[in-house]
Amino acid sequence: MAKQGLEVKFKFYDELLTQCVSQRALREGQWVHAHMIKTHYEPPVYLRTRLIVLYVKCECLSDARYVFDEMPERNVVSWTAMISGYARMGHSSEALNLFVQMIRSGAEPNEFTFATVLTCCTGAFGFCLGWQIHSLLVKHPFESHVFVGSSLLDMYAKAGRIQEARDIFEALPEKDVVSCTAIISGYAQQGLDEKALELFRRLRMEGMNFNYVTYVGILTALSGLAALEHGRQVHSHVLRLKLPFYVVLQNSLIDMYSKCGNLAYSRRIFDNMSERTIISWNAMLVGYSRHGLGKEVVELFELLKAEITTRPNSVTLLAVLSGCSHGGMEHRGLKIFDEMLNEEDGVELGIEHYACVVDLLGRSGQVERALQFINQMPFKPNAAIWGSLLGACRFHQNTNVGKIAGNSLLDIEPENAGNYVVLANLYASAGKWEELRRVRELMKEKAVVKVPGKSWIEVEQTLHTFHASDNSHPRKEEIFQKVRELSARIKGAGYVPDMGCVLHDVDEEQKEKMLLGHSEKLALAFGLIAEPQGKPIRVIKNLRICVDCHNFAKFVSQVYKREVSLRDKARFHRIVGGKCSCGDYW
Repeated sequence: MAKQGLEVKFKFYDELLTQCVSQRALREGQWVHAHMIKTHYEPPVYLRTRLIVLYVKCECLSDARYVFDEMPERNVVSWTAMISGYARMGHSSEALNLFVQMIRSGAEPNEFTFATVLTCCTGAFGFCLGWQIHSLLVKHPFESHVFVGSSLLDMYAKAGRIQEARDIFEALPEKDVVSCTAIISGYAQQGLDEKALELFRRLRMEGMNFNYVTYVGILTALSGLAALEHGRQVHSHVLRLKLPFYVVLQNSLIDMYSKCGNLAYSRRIFDNMSERTIISWNAMLVGYSRHGLGKEVVELFELLKAEITTRPNSVTLLAVLSGCSHGGMEHRGLKIFDEMLNEEDGVELGIEHYACVVDLLGRSGQVERALQFINQMPFKPNAAIWGSLLGACRFHQNTNVGKIAGNSLLDIEPENAGNYVVLANLYASAGKWEELRRVRELMKEKAVVKVPGKSWIEVEQTLHTFHASDNSHPRKEEIFQKVRELSARIKGAGYVPDMGCVLHDVDEEQKEKMLLGHSEKLALAFGLIAEPQGKPIRVIKNLRICVDCHNFAKFVSQVYKREVSLRDKARFHRIVGGKCSCGDYW
């Protein structure tokens, strides 16, 4: 009879807890738990585990841990439920510590335990533990399980070990949307955008179905490539599949179209959103900022300030200040900065906001005032601030302040090749060859290697990549001939090569030949050959576009009546009729 009574109680509590778990009914679940205690009922492992699951689902980790600690015996589901609770709430160290206790207790983890604990292995310390867990996995039959494999490759991808992640992915006997999304997102996060696109296309041809998270990952990659046609295709896939338009997906579309130079599409998506987060506003503000549309930045910022539910954050202010700087609105930018500085409950200003003020002053030619502002800042100037000032000195030909900025920059980042290049550009444009030689000797002494510049252009959904004086393209002869033709024709319209962009003390003829081999010019020439008349030419570069290539593109746009879009690592240059959106200073 006693046994039968226990079975009735078990069934009674089981049914109640099942309902509570499915409906996340915390209060009712607590009543059930209290009833167990009052009636001195000793629930078996299964019911205690159900209580843990209920408390975890209702985000009451302290209650879940109380039940867990009171358990006279535990099984793998109990351990996994508690570890999962910590993992879901972002308490990675607690989850990892509990996993270690589980191993020491002699309990055997299952595939769900491993998949859960691997999600906590982020950061340098976390990856070290994750690597040890991977070693442990070799002794279990779960390494090739799709759940475990997905978590494992995601861990390696987030640690920047993308090749190990790819090896795990390819070794999986079956691949699901989670594992595919993890590896595609991993490539995108590491800036390996072409790899992400290549894999996405392969998996799609193999019949893999993707979810909205996958599309967020591939849109990130397409943003990096500025591959507009591919981006439009992905947008069409999302619409055809009738995927739910979650805010994160809409934000990714805004970012993708913006980085591909199509702000009209970005704004259309933004305006049609039923719900916006601060990330949505920031994505649109950053888009306008990078295109140098300061007026639009300020107007959108005013709309945001009128919102009741959304407040600007530090990223918002950064985008607004940057937009004012790139849009030639230094007075408005300085006014906004002062307002935020004096606002009691406003955005907390960081060094990056002060860097924007230096940029605002520098772009307007006030380099001495910018230097004075740096010396009065409440922060110690960093590389970004000195780099901004050095760039301004390069543009405004102020070698005295430029030397101070350059030397400060080299003290902070002696291994950054870009700093040496900008300083060398400053000396070269001023004809100070002795100082230029000193910079070169410093580079050799520090064994600094300049990142090779490359440009690419998308034609008929194929990316064509060019390096300086590139001889690898199958149509190289035609491309070089086109560059020479462009140069000859635009000279008649007033184009004069900027020899200051050549960091070598050679004769003028050799300098001009070197300038014609720049990757931006090769990509632009190929675009004119391959793209039909009337279609904009869109060129992307991994580094900053040089002054000469910018002028070259402006004259090509004017003479050939073509719209040219140049995107470098910092911003966009939309050139129509020989006039650039950047106002000739970036």
